[in-house]
Amino acid sequence: MKNERNEHEAIQQMLLNMQVQIWEAERTQCWPEWKEFDYTVSYNKLYFILDGEGWVKIGDEELYPVPGQLILMPARTKQSYSVISGRPYLKYWSHFSATVGDSDVFSWLNVPYSYDLTDNAEMPLLFQQLVDAHRTRSIAARLKEKSVMLDILSRVFDQQQPQIHADKMEEMSRLHTVQQFIKNHLHEEITLEQMAGTLHLHPNYFIKYFKRHFGITPQKYLSLKRMEQAKLMLRTTPLSIKEIADATGFESANYFSKTFRKEVGYSPSEYRNNI
Repeated sequence: MKNERNEHEAIQQMLLNMQVQIWEAERTQCWPEWKEFDYTVSYNKLYFILDGEGWVKIGDEELYPVPGQLILMPARTKQSYSVISGRPYLKYWSHFSATVGDSDVFSWLNVPYSYDLTDNAEMPLLFQQLVDAHRTRSIAARLKEKSVMLDILSRVFDQQQPQIHADKMEEMSRLHTVQQFIKNHLHEEITLEQMAGTLHLHPNYFIKYFKRHFGITPQKYLSLKRMEQAKLMLRTTPLSIKEIADATGFESANYFSKTFRKEVGYSPSEYRNNI
């Protein structure tokens, strides 16, 4: 149970800091010669099948997707595809990256390749929004395409909760050691050297290591966790502002209030009253 909870927390943190970039998004009628074998690419791929027949192979898994199915093809995984009849696919598709720091999210997450989504009637609408946004050259469209992709991925993860790849469990355990140290010592002054010491790393290397996996510096992560805990205590306890400041490692109630207002937009008292 404890390992499952740790894994769930690690995945939550990863998705919280995930950055999405859309490289391509289109609606395409595949041609009769549509095929390629045993290749890898540096981006993730999504297919939503609208009509037709075909075959794909992802790693060692062979699939024959049918209309209404969503296919996820992770980056750097050997892939193949081809037509199997005179009715090649009509499909929406997208190439995209999903990263945390320098790491591809799907290199960490073990997810199914094929999805029979309960809301697949909405999927063509979402993909058309993605295609329209990607074709539009505006700042707002860049935000729109990312939000639509996150909507699509949220439905994928809602269908089946991802798990950490077995070969990443040891690395996840190392990262959880740091997270747990920070969680257990939020009420204290925590130095970079102390955080690095939990993994027996030099502080300079630890900063790079931490940012590569979490997408933010350890100091920023510490600040975010203090804010999370402070907001939770403001919502759920009658403790005074000074008591909450002490419990979350701030040197004074005044400094806590200034930092809280800067990060949240309200003073601690205003936040508590509004909630």
